[in-house]
Amino acid sequence: MLKKIQIQTNRRDEMLDITNDVQRFISENGVSSGTVIVYCPHTTAGITINENADPDVKRDMLRRFDEVYPWEHELDRHMEGNTAAHLKASTVGASQHMIIEGGRLVLGTWQGIYFCEFDGPRHRTCYFKITAD
Repeated sequence: MLKKIQIQTNRRDEMLDITNDVQRFISENGVSSGTVIVYCPHTTAGITINENADPDVKRDMLRRFDEVYPWEHELDRHMEGNTAAHLKASTVGASQHMIIEGGRLVLGTWQGIYFCEFDGPRHRTCYFKITAD
């Protein structure tokens, strides 16, 4: 079972909670046990699992990414000037693999799944792939 979703990002850097989208896909397919992969096919965006209770965590993470990987266009040789976005995406990674049990994602109390934009705003694609037991 594969699902392709479209995501419109609105800022250069942002983290969009897609947990409900993934859970809805699981529920729509009636999967009670298995795994799901969430995959981002872009080199300047990624997927992570992190806290979804306090919005300050997302803001702090994006700020810290900018501290570690500043946008220094004049120093980078990449013509598009988005080397920092490539570094952030490589750090976060292109996918996450999660367990499904009882028809629900197995996540910690405060965890959510995030699509991480590092070179927006852009129109993006994300894939969900379920493997049922």
